Amino acid sequence: MTTGCVFCDEDGGELLWRDARCRVVLTREPFSGFCRVIWNTHVREMTDLPSVSRAHLMHVVCALESALRARLAPAKMNIASLGNQTPHLHWHVIPRFFDDSHFPQPVWGERQRDPPSRPLPGDFVAALSGDLAALLGAPVSQ
Repeated sequence: MTTGCVFCDEDGGELLWRDARCRVVLTREPFSGFCRVIWNTHVREMTDLPSVSRAHLMHVVCALESALRARLAPAKMNIASLGNQTPHLHWHVIPRFFDDSHFPQPVWGERQRDPPSRPLPGDFVAALSGDLAALLGAPVSQ
């Protein structure tokens, strides 16, 4: 059944890790390592969650940030929860590099330059999934 919410109807990217409450995906955005942490059920705002669920979600966001920093060594990490276009609770976790196309502006801001090619290593998805499993526990099976 289609709900009209992209994060209810689809994973929202390449699935890296999931538990009963939320999931981590690698996005199809043009920034190396851009990931999202998405709450599994349709919730609009952080304050719609009980405090224990908010703490769990932020624990996953921080674990993802740590794993991305260790794997990619970015100049900076950006973490954002906007949801203006997709009003389903999710966090963007974005590695930033001095030479990326928008730095120092936000990824949604004005493009600053043509970036160098920064392909992710071929084993990136499996490696990051393993890092998340080590930090957060084994994911639940689908």
